[in-house]
Amino acid sequence: MMDSESQKIIMCDSVDKESYQTAYPRFKKLREQGLNPEFVTMDGHRSIIRAFKKVWPKINIQRCLYHIQREGLRWLRTYPKTEAGRELRKVLASVCAIKNVKERNEFIDSYKQWSLNYQSFVKSLPRAIVAYKDLSKTMALISNALPDMFYYLDDSKVPSTTNKLEGFFSRLKADYHRHRGLSKKHKNTYLKWYCCFHNQSN
Repeated sequence: MMDSESQKIIMCDSVDKESYQTAYPRFKKLREQGLNPEFVTMDGHRSIIRAFKKVWPKINIQRCLYHIQREGLRWLRTYPKTEAGRELRKVLASVCAIKNVKERNEFIDSYKQWSLNYQSFVKSLPRAIVAYKDLSKTMALISNALPDMFYYLDDSKVPSTTNKLEGFFSRLKADYHRHRGLSKKHKNTYLKWYCCFHNQSN
């Protein structure tokens, strides 16, 4: 976890799998230490969202726009075979560039219009074919995320993406790969020292 303004690491740990069981006790410990965030920007991992809401019931979840766009475009594929897929790619392509309420409204209107034009078509597709699965997953992704996509337009301190954290993590992985073969214990030690030195430099 990173503070978006200072870019200091708030918490770091190595776990085998992201889950409610791994997240909840760590978030609870942070709350006990006095952390009380109003917002968190994150991907759509449901169990982690549930852990955040359990520990901080009033927290607002800003969904990372880059994750939404990347996942949706991946599911739709580079060259969709249906007109519905091609048109939905166009809608998604604009999401990371939304900077104001006007552009937000245009995005929402575009998605609503797409739904009016193609929802019946998607429902008519055989459930077993790839196009149905791709379109259904992308529709669910956007519809579920939509209520939590635009908090950043009302508060400039809320990041619209997790890019700062992802950038840090990319550097961490690149540096860690120079030390392959570390035991789990030494891996955790390396991670904690890496984050400590990062915080000291910021």
